[in-house]
Amino acid sequence: MTVATDSGAVGLGSRPQTPQQWMDFLYSKLSSRVGLYKKFGAYYDGNHQRMLFAQAKYKREFAGVFEQWNDNFCGLIVDSVNERLAIDGFRMTDEPVADKEAREIWQRNFLDAESNSAHLDAMIQGASYAVVWADEDGEPVISIESAETTVVQHKAGSRRQLEAAAKFFFDDWGRAHCTLWLPDRVHKGTPEGLSFTLTESQNNPLGVVPVVPISNRARLVGDPVSDLATVIPLADAINKVTSDALVASEYAAWPQRWVSGLEIIEDSNGVPIEPFQVAVDKLLQAEDPNTKWGQFEAANLSNYVDLVNMLVQHMASISRIPFHYFLLNGGQAPSGEAITSAEAGLISKTRERMLHFGEAWERIMRLAFLVKHDKERAEAWGAEVIWRDPENRTEAQHVDALLKLQMLNVPKQQLWSDAGYTPQQIERFDTLLEDEARTEMERADRYQTQAEKAALQPPAAKDPQAEKAARKAPQGNAGNAARKSQAAYTKAA
Repeated sequence: MTVATDSGAVGLGSRPQTPQQWMDFLYSKLSSRVGLYKKFGAYYDGNHQRMLFAQAKYKREFAGVFEQWNDNFCGLIVDSVNERLAIDGFRMTDEPVADKEAREIWQRNFLDAESNSAHLDAMIQGASYAVVWADEDGEPVISIESAETTVVQHKAGSRRQLEAAAKFFFDDWGRAHCTLWLPDRVHKGTPEGLSFTLTESQNNPLGVVPVVPISNRARLVGDPVSDLATVIPLADAINKVTSDALVASEYAAWPQRWVSGLEIIEDSNGVPIEPFQVAVDKLLQAEDPNTKWGQFEAANLSNYVDLVNMLVQHMASISRIPFHYFLLNGGQAPSGEAITSAEAGLISKTRERMLHFGEAWERIMRLAFLVKHDKERAEAWGAEVIWRDPENRTEAQHVDALLKLQMLNVPKQQLWSDAGYTPQQIERFDTLLEDEARTEMERADRYQTQAEKAALQPPAAKDPQAEKAARKAPQGNAGNAARKSQAAYTKAA
């Protein structure tokens, strides 16, 4: 089987050779996956099939009644992790402080918010992408792309190096476009018929494909895994049981009455006439003494509730989300040590995401410094991401732990970082401390007494000449006086 292109037919088993062939190949690769990506996105948004009825007649009867009903746990599973993922900065070199230039690149590209979207889409669809390029001034530009529009191809036998990447998108006027990145060139094209036509080409000064996959738990084989892949069947089961409960509430949620031995009266068309108008203030009676009355018990809807709770518990166990997030166990949230234990699985899951996402962000920043021709940082393989602490602790517990760490001589810079302060705040701390010290010295100089100032002065240094003169024998008049006293003593003797 072959794919027709402007430059000739390409066999499915052969490697693309021309830019058009690469565009055709990558477009077919993206098209085969975009349906699954949209499915995961629909489940996260709650726009999937909401009511799963066992029989078509129930759907005909109740689909319109319960059309707006929605009970979606998929968003909770993703958001509970994503809300704990926040990047405060980078350490690109051996310096213990955060890298200023890396932070400037981060802020210039609005990545405080964009990184949140990248993590969100990666957990929903399995991957998102970052494209690194240069603007007109040569500054790095980092754009975050969706897996629904961007696709990459790794080199044969490698899980790290990319051979090509492409982005397919529509502009505001409905025109389709493609941008293809190769290690040596960047091409742009538009679709024509069954293939693409090149419209623009330029050199790639970076020498590598400037696209970085932000993968969610990529396995050694296969594509990255969505966090929703294992919980969607449970979500469908919960919707099915809930729809059955809603149908039961419509038909059998209240007691049904019956009567026997009563003559059935019909109208002229043979349609039975309802014999009674049941109401609170109505009394039911019959003339025939053989008439019997009875009542069916109402359906017990708690059985449905128990089944839904069991399915939700399975979902919580598989997704490692604490039970109290689903309002199980009476909706009582634990406190103290209990909440720490309950959220241990969620924290471990979050830290695992930090590990995978952190590798991608380090690579993104190295590419950004490659754009700036900063070879040292572009090859900073020891770079690391500064993540915010994902654990939620009370302020008293947090401060108490930091004070104990201070007793172990942990540097203040590290304690400030562990306390949750951003690198920008920590950088200002040194300036603020110097200003405070200077203010205290000026205040002391202004208001202290002379005695207090003297007490604070260091002792004066001793003069070596003065010490030598003190040890020398008396000279001058003092010596004459001593000789006269000696002569008088001798004469008297």
